[in-house]
Amino acid sequence: MPPASTGASTLTVAASPQPSPATVATAGSAAPDRLEPGRPGYRRMSFALFAAGVATFALLYSTQALLPAVSASLGATAGQASWTVSAATGALALCVLPMSALSERFGRRQMMTASLTVAVLVGLLVPFAPSLGWLIALRAVQGAALAGLPASAMAYLAEEVRPKALVAAIGLFVAGNSIGGMSGRILTGWIAQLWGWRAALGAVGLLAVACAVVFHFMIPRARNFTPGTLNPKALAKTVGEHLADPLLRRLYAIGALFMTVFGAVYTVIGYRLVEAPFNLPQGVVGSIFLVYLVGTVSSAAAGQLVARLGRRGALYLAVSTTAAGLLLSLADQLAAVLLGLVLITAGFFAGHAVASSSVSRTATKGRAQASALYQSAYYLGSSAGGTLGAVAFHAGGWAGTVSLGLLAVLGVVSITLYGTRAARAERRRLVPPASVQN
Repeated sequence: MPPASTGASTLTVAASPQPSPATVATAGSAAPDRLEPGRPGYRRMSFALFAAGVATFALLYSTQALLPAVSASLGATAGQASWTVSAATGALALCVLPMSALSERFGRRQMMTASLTVAVLVGLLVPFAPSLGWLIALRAVQGAALAGLPASAMAYLAEEVRPKALVAAIGLFVAGNSIGGMSGRILTGWIAQLWGWRAALGAVGLLAVACAVVFHFMIPRARNFTPGTLNPKALAKTVGEHLADPLLRRLYAIGALFMTVFGAVYTVIGYRLVEAPFNLPQGVVGSIFLVYLVGTVSSAAAGQLVARLGRRGALYLAVSTTAAGLLLSLADQLAAVLLGLVLITAGFFAGHAVASSSVSRTATKGRAQASALYQSAYYLGSSAGGTLGAVAFHAGGWAGTVSLGLLAVLGVVSITLYGTRAARAERRRLVPPASVQN
């Protein structure tokens, strides 16, 4: 089976102007100082990146559970308020590639530290935004600052962790994302109910400060990174080669489509639950995000799924689970909606962990750029999903949002099926025909 789960067995290797030693190392003894479970530094690395993941999603989606309160306070429609989420994810998507280039020059660890610091400082200003326009602008700056974290983290893991442990390590980082998304939304929901949405955003900022401190003191220094030079032509060449790789293109599309579903569902779900027939208070709506714990488990278990089902099999399971959750959420019973959210969350985080780790394994050179392109597609999907999900909800209610999600799911299935057929065709082409016996 090919290294990634959705494409042919041959890989196009993208060039990088000055690759670090880890990017040219192969599995096994080529990089004896790489981290793996049981070795010194692995636990510190996992804990540090887990904390970074918590801060990233807590900050990035800090307004998502508060959208009904923001709409009521600032006189905004669901579509207008959704831009407080879409502006952050869209800015991150646009800035992640140039930030990854800077990480090639200044280091993954340095870039992650600087990005997290700036994002936290902006997060402490967000609660004081005087209008919706200012709130959206600050959120865009915050998203741009956070852009240095995801791609640099993926590249850091690819360089510092043994290949056999890579899926599990990335799964832990993604699990931190799910914990951050969950804790941030629950925290904001209850605090907003008691003291308002501005106090809730301030609490998220303080949570991110604590995570940033943990990250700074726990993250091990990079041992397999060699600084490169900032060469725009070489960067453009590397990006072009990644985009020319059909396997990487499919992985980017899968990440974007998965996140379109997730962004649409979690941007709109608060509006649905505060309305009839549920009429839930803001604090209870925030507590709904406890289902993120399911994402923590499914993303951390992605490595085991791949080992049992293969990468394509794991993706098929993830997308089927997501589709089942979307359909179940159409019911007007709260228990059915909650179970639907559980399935959607489990499927999304498992699929994201498999796709993102496949990118890191596929791009043996220019990994920072490959991961950056994946993150750009991923967060563009989030931005599009949040805005389109709100528009669909305004036009057709929850059924409109679910229809949008099912279209995205169909896209993932189509891409994965195409990749499966491409892989089989490539294997048939490479296997010589049996000799004819006379």
